[in-house]
Amino acid sequence: MSTAPVRDGAAGHQRVLGVLLPGIVLALGLVLWELVVELNDVKPYVLPGPILVTQTLIADWGVLSDSLVTTLITTFEGFIAAAIGGIALALLFNLSRRLELALFPYAIVLQVTPVIAIAPLLLIYLPQQTAVVVCAWIVGFFPVLSNTALGLKSIDRNLAGLFQLYGASRWQRLRLLELPSALPFILGGLRIAGGLSLIGAVVAEIAAGSAGAGSGLAYRIAESGYRLNIPRMFAALFLLSVAGIVIYGLLALVSHLVLRRWHESALGKDN
Repeated sequence: MSTAPVRDGAAGHQRVLGVLLPGIVLALGLVLWELVVELNDVKPYVLPGPILVTQTLIADWGVLSDSLVTTLITTFEGFIAAAIGGIALALLFNLSRRLELALFPYAIVLQVTPVIAIAPLLLIYLPQQTAVVVCAWIVGFFPVLSNTALGLKSIDRNLAGLFQLYGASRWQRLRLLELPSALPFILGGLRIAGGLSLIGAVVAEIAAGSAGAGSGLAYRIAESGYRLNIPRMFAALFLLSVAGIVIYGLLALVSHLVLRRWHESALGKDN
């Protein structure tokens, strides 16, 4: 008797649970939150309930949606710059070991330096929007660079020997062996960089807001805090969380679609 239907049924059951359980936990958390606020008569400027946050989100949607678009544009620009720059520099490192030894330490410096410390300086020397995009780029750049560089080095030695045996050119080796081997690493770095670019944009927007300029969601959060409009602060924070989840989900979907036919990390997920 074949066990394939049993396995398919178990996999389907796991997928259903994977969707239902987080939703149930979220619903219970929201109900508990609302009960705590109502039963203890907590003031809205201390902790608004989820119902009030939802009402504020609807009432202030015009302002918040414009700010959301601004933040997403900044995140997208920083992410694209990080993706192009990280992959291109990793390819250069792969071609020249000396170039890697000369420049990679500075990439590490960018990674370990807190972006909250860099943002005020960038706002002094660069136009506001450019400075915000640069912050998003700085945070998202290193994961793409390091993952791509690692992937390009993680080729199968037997395949490398086979390419050498057949006299493959440097371009053929890169195109047919190294880049396909590095693709899962590159996509993993891009998934990380998507969320980090959003974080970098948020940090830079907060710094810009402190300087008296800004229009993104992070600026709205800071502005709401100054005015003790805590329901709007929670509404803006909710939109940021949803934006981060959507960004990660879209990048994970792209990764799955690219890898599902041939790589072990995605094989069998459609079955």
